[in-house]
Amino acid sequence: MITQSPRRASRPETIDPLHQDRRAAVPVSVIVPVKNEAENLRRCLPALDWADEVFVVDSQSTDETEQVAAEHGASVVQFHFNGSYPKKKNWALENLPFRNEWVLIVDADEVVLPELAEEIARRIESGEAEGYYLNSQYYFLGRRIRHCGYSECWNLRLFRHPLGRYERMPDATGGRCGDNEAHEHVELSGRALRLQNMLEHHAYPTVAVWVEKHNRYAIWEAAQYDRIRAEPVSAGIGRGKRFKRHLKRIAWRLPMRPAIRFIYAYVFRLGFLDGRPGWIFCLLLAFYDFLAGVNRYEQSLKSLVESRGVPDRVGRASAAGRS
Repeated sequence: MITQSPRRASRPETIDPLHQDRRAAVPVSVIVPVKNEAENLRRCLPALDWADEVFVVDSQSTDETEQVAAEHGASVVQFHFNGSYPKKKNWALENLPFRNEWVLIVDADEVVLPELAEEIARRIESGEAEGYYLNSQYYFLGRRIRHCGYSECWNLRLFRHPLGRYERMPDATGGRCGDNEAHEHVELSGRALRLQNMLEHHAYPTVAVWVEKHNRYAIWEAAQYDRIRAEPVSAGIGRGKRFKRHLKRIAWRLPMRPAIRFIYAYVFRLGFLDGRPGWIFCLLLAFYDFLAGVNRYEQSLKSLVESRGVPDRVGRASAAGRS
């Protein structure tokens, strides 16, 4: 179901009307994947008024997500996940009635700054590429993280719609790792360049949100472990992402990986320069690697039980403890 709302007739008073008219004509369709993101949308959507159309792709939110999206003139689309594939972004790329060839993927906790919007308008008119990587200014616990390995977070977010899709990586977790592509990358048939201006990424307003999301990401890593180790890395995701995927294969084999991750992020990537938020962030990164390893170990135990036909005492005990 698509709930269509008219675009707002006026912009905030702080924006010059002439500037408004110039920006509103940018032929870009924006996809904002969400679930219970009302508060973030109040910051994200006003910064997208320059785009020709905005789709908020929702997963049956129970907060005011749909109302907030409608108030800001976005088209609200409800996505129903089948537990495996497609996930939200690929489904949107395949099914939404875009008016424009260019699409931009923006998360609800991100903000497109005016300088970036102006650059997008200019670069898509140049014809120099079929897609563009965007970098992020990453904020955590009220402070911008400039180190910890997060000074550069390049992702292909702006591309010609017919030429790009996210990697097809179904999993068998039944939706436990979420319905949205978090670690999958866009495979682009064409040339990709980098934009100079950055997104603001106000990631994880609380530590509890960080833990909840990264628990799902760890489940996804465990589910994709064999696939990523065994299958060739797609050339379509770009040289940088291919290199990181190969590094991940090596990292998964390292002993004491959580400790190595902390030392790498806090010492070698200068996380200590980010103060207390940097210290906490690096510890959480190590905790995430620990969760991913534990999930892979749990998965291997279940596979062993299934292959031997042995009663799953661990699983039955856990179920009994929850009942």
